[in-house]
Amino acid sequence: MKTVLVTGASRGIGHAVASAFLDQNDMVFVCCHSSLESMKDLTQRGALPFLADVSKEEEVKALFDFIYQKTTHLDVLVNNAGISIVGLIQDLSVSDFDRLMAVNLRSAFLCCKAAIPGMIHQKKGCIINISSMWGDKGASCEAAYSASKGGLNGLTRALAKELAPSGIRVNAIACGAIDTEMNSFLSAQERADLEESIGMGRFGKPSEVADLVLYLSSDKSSYLTGDVITLDGSF
Repeated sequence: MKTVLVTGASRGIGHAVASAFLDQNDMVFVCCHSSLESMKDLTQRGALPFLADVSKEEEVKALFDFIYQKTTHLDVLVNNAGISIVGLIQDLSVSDFDRLMAVNLRSAFLCCKAAIPGMIHQKKGCIINISSMWGDKGASCEAAYSASKGGLNGLTRALAKELAPSGIRVNAIACGAIDTEMNSFLSAQERADLEESIGMGRFGKPSEVADLVLYLSSDKSSYLTGDVITLDGSF
């Protein structure tokens, strides 16, 4: 049984990932910033919930204090918390830019910083960052979002080299268009046009991301670290 933390677990990819670990009877801590009610179905299945804005250092400290009150170690950290702001870069306020960077990148840094000492002590651990294909390719009208995910990819690759001697693996999943609430702003025509650009002709499912997370956290991927794995249906 693994001990797992999933951030941004109230919906979409994070919810699917937490559910998949629960299916394995793992001890799963789930976190979001909105409300505990949004994770009620997960907690009813045994997940341990915590309300926090993981872009804030003091709230991450409180989250990990809670975790270590319940268990002695953390095996898997899934950094999934993220937001998207669509629009031209010249129309993006500095405060919105800072908030996007805080949620998408600083939160991963803070959670990694909190999780790593325990993982080093036990000489094992797995960190999985949920990124985006736009972190590599870049997206028009999502320049800041693309930059935040590019930073997350760089953090993944560098941290993997730093932590490999301690038996800790770090990988990222660069998701393509996944059928989540984050993409609900698309009109029916925009969605159809986007699907035409995808080799497989459809959006990915959150459960498909969760399946890859399970693989990356398992012994089956014991030699896999420092990779940003693209999961985009051949976009």
